Amino acid sequence: MKSADRIDRDEVTMTTSTRETDSFSMGTLSLLLIGPEEKRRTAVARAFAGSQATISCELSYYPSPDDLPGLLAAGYDAVIIDLDCNPEQAFEVIENLCGHNSSITVMVHSGKSDPTMLVHCMRAGAREFLTEPVLPGAASEALIRAAVRRDEGRRQRTAAGKLLVFAGAKGGCGVTTIASNFAVSLAAHEKVLLVDLDLMLGDVALTLGIRPGFTVLDAFDNLNRLDSDFLMGLTAKHDSGLVVLGAPDQIPALQPSGNGLDRLLRVAREEFAYVVVDAGSCPIKTCESLFEMATTVYLVSQVSVADLRSANRFVMRFFNGPDREKLNIVLNRYDSRNLDIDDEAVAKALLQPAKWRVPSDFVAAQRAQNTGVPLSTQKSALARSIHDMAAAASGRVAACTKKKKFGLFGRSEPDVLAGLKQWKN
Repeated sequence: MKSADRIDRDEVTMTTSTRETDSFSMGTLSLLLIGPEEKRRTAVARAFAGSQATISCELSYYPSPDDLPGLLAAGYDAVIIDLDCNPEQAFEVIENLCGHNSSITVMVHSGKSDPTMLVHCMRAGAREFLTEPVLPGAASEALIRAAVRRDEGRRQRTAAGKLLVFAGAKGGCGVTTIASNFAVSLAAHEKVLLVDLDLMLGDVALTLGIRPGFTVLDAFDNLNRLDSDFLMGLTAKHDSGLVVLGAPDQIPALQPSGNGLDRLLRVAREEFAYVVVDAGSCPIKTCESLFEMATTVYLVSQVSVADLRSANRFVMRFFNGPDREKLNIVLNRYDSRNLDIDDEAVAKALLQPAKWRVPSDFVAAQRAQNTGVPLSTQKSALARSIHDMAAAASGRVAACTKKKKFGLFGRSEPDVLAGLKQWKN
């Protein structure tokens, strides 16, 4: 597993590929030029002169954090910063700009071709490093890449993806199995990212049989650089087409901040139609942030006194209000032939009826876990149940809902309930 310190230019690319530059229609870009020395600003402005861009504003000083909101509100497409006059202040400006708006292209120019300086700029969030004298050809190529990022950002902002969060009433209830296979099923029709936020004991990658080079911790450790390009460089792709951002192999010392979590999921939702999160054993503050942002929360529980008690406390703590509409109760390892607790008791305990019932199939689930072959690629009642959940999430009509509503074993729901009553009597 590679650490964040070893992320280099080849692994998480700093620029957009040449192939992508052919797919946009470039309009004039608005540029902000920052540098204390007028002669140096003039030389850079001359290199960027032309129909591709307009120098909308020049600053003869490095702006403070208090100045940034006004500068960002002006809507510049790119900011060009003189690195040599005061590198320390320049780095601070880069970090603050990229921290507030990851979609803006920050370029730096310097008379020194220093690899250490280049890496420092990249980690601060800069997208282009221009060596002086800045030639018109290099400036033109940088502008093309900036225009691609601008246009992609505009498209993404108009189509934010849905956030689907899976959480468990207690440990061992099968959240990872359901979330992983749900995401695989959804990825057959949509662009999906699966994020493992169980930083303590997450094993989404293991469940799917993949070995990611980076983890979600690399995203949290590089928030100033985090945009769609950087995020994609951290992910691994499953054979199904599902994109995965896995959990670390070791238990981290710290949990992500609320701002860090918000940043990661905002960038992810700009890139993907659906972001599926395995919340795992997240702390309370992380759960609160996740559930507030979520489109839908799937609370996974089993039908037992202990599980339902834990699920009740979960619902009362997080969904005892208007947010209850986004909650879906999922009963995992459900066997309608062997229930001491009926549906009415379940609904009473959870303050609402269960929406999904995933049948029990321990042998199939364990085989899938050990082999890394998703359950959702197999034919079984368990796979059909997960497919139906994914179909409903994406607005497609689940196969089992096109006709008369049937229970898990081929009988209609009233028949199942009648059978249960007869069995109990």
